[in-house]
This record gives sequence, C-alpha cells and structure tokens, in this order.
Amino acid sequence: MNALPETLPMTPPHTGWWLPAGVTIGVLLILTGIFWPTFLSMEEVWARSETFAHGYLIVPISIWLIWRKRDELARIRPRADLRGLFLLGGAGIAWLLADAGSVNVVAQLAFIAMLISAVWTVLGAAFLRAAFFPLMFLFFAVPMGEFLIQPLMGVTADFTVSMLQATGIPVYREGTFFSIPSGDWSVVEGCSGLRYLIASVTLGVLYAYLTYRSWKRRLLFAIAAMIVPVFANSGRAYMIVMIAHLSDMKLALGVDHYIYGWVFFGIVMMLLFWIGSFWREDDQVQPVSSQPVVSAGVTGTGIVLQPILLAALLALGVAGLWPMYAHWLESRPLPDIPALQVEAAGGWKAGEGFTSWVPHWIGADRQLRQSYTQAGHNVLLELDYYATQRQGAELINSQNYMIRQKDPAWSNVGEAIVTVQIGGITRQVRQARMRGSNGQRLLVWQWNRIDQRPVVNDYLAKLILAFDRVRLVRDDGLSVLIATPYQNADFKTATATLARFAADMEPSITRSLDQVDGP
Repeated sequence: MNALPETLPMTPPHTGWWLPAGVTIGVLLILTGIFWPTFLSMEEVWARSETFAHGYLIVPISIWLIWRKRDELARIRPRADLRGLFLLGGAGIAWLLADAGSVNVVAQLAFIAMLISAVWTVLGAAFLRAAFFPLMFLFFAVPMGEFLIQPLMGVTADFTVSMLQATGIPVYREGTFFSIPSGDWSVVEGCSGLRYLIASVTLGVLYAYLTYRSWKRRLLFAIAAMIVPVFANSGRAYMIVMIAHLSDMKLALGVDHYIYGWVFFGIVMMLLFWIGSFWREDDQVQPVSSQPVVSAGVTGTGIVLQPILLAALLALGVAGLWPMYAHWLESRPLPDIPALQVEAAGGWKAGEGFTSWVPHWIGADRQLRQSYTQAGHNVLLELDYYATQRQGAELINSQNYMIRQKDPAWSNVGEAIVTVQIGGITRQVRQARMRGSNGQRLLVWQWNRIDQRPVVNDYLAKLILAFDRVRLVRDDGLSVLIATPYQNADFKTATATLARFAADMEPSITRSLDQVDGP
C-alpha cells in the first residue's frame, strides 16, 4: 500500500475530473428530482415573497464560488467517502419527520444537507473541505426566518416608543400599537425589518468570505451584519414616525414610507461594507491544503471510477428511502371522524353569541364553536380537531392565528405564553388580548391537546405529532380556544372566568375526543 498525495499533479490540472464531476452533477440532479416537491416549495416562496426573492441567486452564486476555486479543486483527488452516508441518512430522517409534520423549512434544510452529504460521499472529505463555503452557502436558498417576525416587531416597537419618549413626545402604547398627539401607529410585519436582516446577513456573509482570509474576521463581520440591520431598522421606524409627526402627518405615510426605508437601509449597508473594507485581506493568496493520505489501486493521475459510482448509487439509495415511506404514509385512508359533542358542565349553559370576533384556524376536520353563560359571565369556546396531520390540515400551521394583520374590525394588542391555574393545576396557555373597533375587548386562552395532554409550545407540538405519524400511532390533535370579555386593564375577573370554565368543561372536552378512534 503506497501513500499518495491528496492532490493531483497540475499537468494537466483537470485530468481525470470530468467523470467524477459528471457523476456528482447527475446525483445532485436526481436528488432534486426525487425531492422535487421540497425544492418546489422553496421556489414558490421565492416567487411570491420579495423577502426571499434572492433565493433564485443562491445556486448560481454557489456555482460561481466553486468555479473561482476550480484550479485548487482540480488538484484534489476525488475519492468516495462512505462516511457521508451517515450525514445523508440523518438528513433523510430529519426530512421524513419534517414532511410528516408539514414543516417546510426543516424539510428544505434537510434537502440542502442531503445534497451536501451526497457531494461528500461521492467526491470525498478533501473536496468537501476545499468547497466548504460554496456548499454551505446553499443554505441561504432556504426561505426561513419568519419565526423572527414577532420578536423583531417587539424590538422595533420598544426602540421607537423609547426614542419618542426620550424626544419628549407623549406616547400611549398597547402591544405593537401606539398613539402620539399627531396620530396612531402600529408596528406590523412589514415593519419588523426581517427583509433587511435577511438581505444584510446574506450579503454580509458573502462579502466576508470574499474579502477576508481569516475566519475570525469573517465571523466578526457576519455577526455585525446580523446586529446592524436590527438597530438600523429600529432607527428607520423612529425616523419615519418623526418625519410624519413633524410634517403634520403629510410625509412618510404612503409610497415614500418604503422609499425612505430602503434608502436608509442602503446607506447603512454601504457604511458597513466601507468600514469593513479597512481590514480587507482579499489581496492575500489563500493557502492550499495538501495533506498526504493513504490510497490503494490508484496510479499516476488516474482515478478509479468504480468506488465513486458505487458511492453515488448508495447515496441515491439511502436518500430515496424517505420519500417512499412518506408517500406510503400519505396514501393511508383517513380514520372515521365523528362529530364533536361537548356537554355543558359546572352550571354552564349554551348561550347566544356575544362577539363578532372569529379565530382563524383552517383545515380542521371537525369544528365546534359555541358560546356559554353562567351567572352573567360569557365564554366563547372553539374546538378545532385534526384527525391526522397532512398538508392543508395541520394543528400547527402559520395560517392558524388569532386575527390577521390589519384586520378592519379587530386588533391583537398582546399575545404571550403565560402560566395560569386551572382546576388547582399550574399549566401554560397562550394568552391574547383582542381589541374590537366597537370597543369590545376579549381575553383569550388557547392550547393544544395532543396524546391526552395539553401542549402550548408549537415546536414541541410539531415534533410530537411528527413522531406519532412516523411511528404509525394516532397523530390527531385538538386546538382549544376560550375567550371572555374584559374591561380596560382588569384581567382578574376575566382570568378567573376562563380558569373556572376550563376546569369545568375540560373533562367533557376530553370525553368528546375519546369517541375518536386513531388511524
């Protein structure tokens, strides 16, 4: 057994590379075909959302980054590495769970990880190390980050209100809504700055890779590209409010609202890149690693193709298992679903509707909406039952929410997970405060019931349901939502009413679920 260098001689530099490259490209294209619905789910978001439209550019940029390193990569001896199959299998399991739980973002991340794992398996660890950044850059194609919208809205509202108060302008705030003497404002999703943040991080990471050679400098600049747009967006929001306030609400309200924002963001990014250029290192030559390895069956510059072909077939075989199992899960028939029937208990009686507010839960297999009354207290109960989790009929879905943004009649002025007492037991619920244009205010509690226990955390609920579905056990779930009126900031009476109603009615709700047989 002879020790041969990990790199090929440079005369000619591309000798022996065409077949391995062709096999790798073929594997990547076949994998994309196998997981076409997952790829298509990314493309659909790129097409409809300006925030993620940059996704169309990520693959071409990654290809260009690899092409820039073609001379260095051509010196590496492509050699199959079956260790990549372990990562491929792990990514496949993650994709299966994400598909079972209809979590598109995780499925898309797993798809990209499978592509990278396939490259590792077919071409080897040396190629993976040399092309590490161009391959990792593919993850920016995944349209993710929407979970940051609410936190970013909170940061923007906090900063804007604090700056207005520091300026001497009186502010009345309720959630993400606030009023100043010149007018009323609200921080909506478009004000969160997510679009600026994603654009900044994507450009910042690419700029850091191209401009610096030290991974420390690259990391520091990438962190700056994450932090700066958050503060810049908050400053942008304050600037827009002040322009409108000082112009007697004549400026920064229409199209110029967005123009000012993008101009300000552009200036901030130019300053960031300009400051970062003082420490640039792109005039330095990147070192080329050439660690010796042990190999057998290879002579001269020749490359044994059989192991590469075998690795390619194994990669396709491992990756193809998961969509086959997912298709089988999807083809199973739905279980019989009886109607939801909840008997009134604890002195509660069915009553007339007392509110025009309607929660937005979609795709439920069975739904019950009923108002109850007791001793002058009114409570709305809505149950949304999902017999099994599937696309368009999911207990946890981004389209399931209290009220849509910019609803003309109702506003969500505060939502959080809180700890309450129900029947002497401490537990968590999702609490929201709804404000109607007619002056009515509602205190709302919501939780999910999965595997005979309450679950509030959406991520945990998704994981439980996905595991249940993959393990072929009952994967049904129920959303329980109760609401009662309250006056001004007096939550004590409303909280006590909801706690009493939940304690009285939950046994009846549980019995209604027991009538349903699992799939």
